[in-house]
Amino acid sequence: MREIVLDTETTGFDPEQGDRIVEIGAVELYNHMPTGRTFHEYINPRRSMPQEAFEVHGLGDDFLRDKPVFEKIAQNFVDFIGDAKLVIHNAAFDMKFLNAELGWLNMAKIPWEQAIDTLDIARRKFPGSPASLDALCRRFGIDNSSRTLHGALLDSEILAEVYLELIGGRQPDFGLAGAYSPETTEASAETDWHPGPRSKPLPSRLSEEERAAHQAFVEHMGDGALWKQLT
Repeated sequence: MREIVLDTETTGFDPEQGDRIVEIGAVELYNHMPTGRTFHEYINPRRSMPQEAFEVHGLGDDFLRDKPVFEKIAQNFVDFIGDAKLVIHNAAFDMKFLNAELGWLNMAKIPWEQAIDTLDIARRKFPGSPASLDALCRRFGIDNSSRTLHGALLDSEILAEVYLELIGGRQPDFGLAGAYSPETTEASAETDWHPGPRSKPLPSRLSEEERAAHQAFVEHMGDGALWKQLT
């Protein structure tokens, strides 16, 4: 099962009012385990950065001026996510921006059903409690000390840890899956392993003295001993 933990940074709150994406960060999971594959791009929004947004992520006009526009990175991004589930904190916000950017390029939009909203999961799991990414890091004891400003890739890496805790910890199905490799993906997905009997039973670890002592103990209990009814 392939999932992409994703985050964006933007110039504001509403793409319909001219706000744009300025950073995308994404981390690949396979069977709930990080594979080491990531996607990260800074994006030139072709507009000035409002001070309020700059104070959140620290991405200013000078830094973004020589970065590619969304059109230049769009296909690479779409290829990276594929049809994997997208794990996003407050998915409605990021999906709104991603689909606006894709729509302006006449590219296919991402179906809402492809998103998993960790904010919704946290609110249902801990009703009435703070559900921000920082609050969940405190709840699960996840180190987010490097998060002095919002950053899409860093936030994706932190969210990946939070997501695994929200669904019950790493590998919640207790499947001891190995590291992801494209060559083994199809085979491992089709494998349905179940324990079976040993071809050769293990030898008894009881010594003859222990076996004799147990037999004498059972005999001493008489004919009504429960052990004799089970053997």
